[in-house]
Amino acid sequence: MVDETEETAARLRRGVTHLHRRLRHTSLGGISPAQASMLATIEKLEHPTLGALATAEQIQPPSVTRLVQSLLDAGLCTRTVDATDRRSQRVQLTSAGKRELARIRKKKTEFLREQLERLSLEDRRRAVDLHPVGAHVAELRHQLVGVLRGPGHEDG
Repeated sequence: MVDETEETAARLRRGVTHLHRRLRHTSLGGISPAQASMLATIEKLEHPTLGALATAEQIQPPSVTRLVQSLLDAGLCTRTVDATDRRSQRVQLTSAGKRELARIRKKKTEFLREQLERLSLEDRRRAVDLHPVGAHVAELRHQLVGVLRGPGHEDG
């Protein structure tokens, strides 16, 4: 017999996975999910090195190089040599990259708003109550990743 927590986790996983797919499908337009994720990570890290992007995205450096090149080709980011370590390169969003990220986020928010409007008032209140739980689970995941990487982990 599956315990209640495991069953809840499985149901939540299925729901989150389905929602993630729907959000991705309705919002991306002309860029790939990997490119959209890379844009968001570049924004979050502000002016990261390619190594920091590889660590944050949990992908290999050659994949980062290809993704960054595709964003460069699309005019969504710039790449410069690091001023303190000329062996490293840093990337930054262009105005077009910031607009693309804002467009993606707006489309996702619009989709969610439309879905929420279809719910009863009671179900909308439940959805509001879920936000702190989701945020807490995400924070636990972030802490777990930090623990698994260990002290002194370089993300170069």
